[in-house]
Parts: sequence; structure tokens; C-alpha cells
Amino acid sequence: MDKYLLLAMFAQVLLTFTVMVIMGRRRFAAAKNKTISMSDFATMKLEHAGDKVRVADRNFINQFEMPVFFFIACLAAMQMNAVGTLFTAVAWGFVVSRIVHTLIHVGANNVKPRYYSFLIGCLMILVLWVLIVLRVFSV
Repeated sequence: MDKYLLLAMFAQVLLTFTVMVIMGRRRFAAAKNKTISMSDFATMKLEHAGDKVRVADRNFINQFEMPVFFFIACLAAMQMNAVGTLFTAVAWGFVVSRIVHTLIHVGANNVKPRYYSFLIGCLMILVLWVLIVLRVFSV
């Protein structure tokens, strides 16, 4: 089961790198179009870069917020031998929720479905941690 959990973690890493590429492409396009200058990157003054750039930036930053709890939960579960089918399924559910969130966020950016995909991911993180605690204290 650890192998499938590791694949979920790798999928989350790939998502983060994908968002980084999207962010970079949007930033360079904004610089090429003279919306911002290259010197703006020195202080990260990207207010004038446009919504698409700021949304991609925000999504990239978001990949280092809740997913941190995901990675810690996965590593803790592996270390404590608490990985099972349910844990792995919930972990994959979290990754899928993050992919959906990113597609909405860097795409049409509809706030309501974006919020629900974020909320579902947060609840899955909570479930992962509850599963770890239950496993550790039930032994």
C-alpha cells in the first residue's frame, strides 16, 4: 500500500511543478507584453502583471500550504505503519481535490466550486490525521 501512497505524494509534487511552469509562462508573457518589467521581479511587485499572473502566483503559493499537512500525514503514516487501503484512497482523494482546485483556480476561477474543492481537500486532510491517530491509539 505504501507504493500507492508514494504515487499520490508524487502526483502532488507533479501538480506543484506544473503550477510552477504555468506561473513562469504567465510571468514571462507579462514581461514580454511589457505589462511588467524584469526589474519588478527583484521585489516581486507584480500588482500590474494582471489577474492571470497573480492567480497563478497565488495557486503556486497555495501548493505549500495545506499540502504540507498532506505530506506530513503520509510520511507519519508510513513511519507508524498506519497506511491502509482507506488511508491511501483518502490521500488520492486529496490529490484529486487539489488538481480540481488548480484547474478551477488557474482556469475560469469560479470562486464557489473552487472553494468547495478546497474545502473537500481540507476535510480529507483531517480524515487522514484522524485515521493516523485512530491507528496509533488502537494498537
